Amino acid sequence: DGALEALHRLQGHDHTVLAVATGKSKRGLDRLIGQYGLTGMFVSQQVADFHPSKPHPSMLLAALAETGIAATRAVMIGDTTYDMDMARAAKVATIGVGWGYHAPALLRADRTIADFAELDAAIDALTGEPA
Repeated sequence: DGALEALHRLQGHDHTVLAVATGKSKRGLDRLIGQYGLTGMFVSQQVADFHPSKPHPSMLLAALAETGIAATRAVMIGDTTYDMDMARAAKVATIGVGWGYHAPALLRADRTIADFAELDAAIDALTGEPA
């Protein structure tokens, strides 16, 4: 609950660029983006079709290069240890979520959120400026 609202809220922030790094296929991601009306929301879309599996940092490094964002200004939000390990390998800060595939304690994230209402403040704390 709250994911779609959080995406729209973040998209409206001047200094925020959204990207996806997912183990899904391009076809699967395209279907989800269409299903939820997210076309044009993500500046970079990195999928398993074109990269080694997580936790290899290739997807995040490609997203950083495509967007021109420095790793020190980026945050990976994820629900698996693979997401967190990928981010650490790319020198990107991590936000773990309190729901999903792996228990929050296993994620060893820089910050953990219990719901999407906490996301903006977690991003601000890790990047040093408002999302």
